[in-house]
Amino acid sequence: MIRTVIFDMDGVIVDTEPLHHFAFQQHFEQLGIEVSNELYASFTGNSTKNVYQKLQALFDINESVDTLIDTKRRLFNEAFDQANELQLLDGVHELIVDLHQKGMQLILASSSAKVTIEKVFTRFALHPYFTHILSGEEFPQSKPHPAIFEEAVRLSQNTATQCVVIEDSTNGIHAAKGAGIFCIGYDSPHSKLQDYSRADVVISDFRTLNFELISNLKF
Repeated sequence: MIRTVIFDMDGVIVDTEPLHHFAFQQHFEQLGIEVSNELYASFTGNSTKNVYQKLQALFDINESVDTLIDTKRRLFNEAFDQANELQLLDGVHELIVDLHQKGMQLILASSSAKVTIEKVFTRFALHPYFTHILSGEEFPQSKPHPAIFEEAVRLSQNTATQCVVIEDSTNGIHAAKGAGIFCIGYDSPHSKLQDYSRADVVISDFRTLNFELISNLKF
């Protein structure tokens, strides 16, 4: 029986990707580099640190990774604070409440920075529902490396087979499967150029999920 649901955040709980895209594009212009749509899509599920490490390997960028991260984070925070229209994705709040009220443990395992997670969780009052919050910046390697999900399983005090991951990105799905966890792929209209073929189940509407369905999932 499933006892823990591990949520990704961006593209699953909230769609801050347009804000990230805006911040990245502003920064790319400042750096004088051109990043193709295909290359940008390949970064989905990566931490900001890993994105800039990959960009440094591809382009002539003299600034340190820490400086690059600080600049992008400032641009994102400015965009986030001005995005009054930002809302949780359809049906996800109801699912979170349903799972929590019926005793399902919820853990967040997001590639987003701690400060971004805190902004989202504070704005939408999500802290009471989650027992643990993991940020990709705590790990040397981003998804598709399974480390963040392996740590989520450890913190859950359950086995990997008692956990389920909800992910919207190719990298996230590969990370979940690498950790030996059942993965629900969320095919979001906001997630572009992602491959859901390794997900165990694919949904496009959170209203198709509930406690009873998730708790009885099996490999």
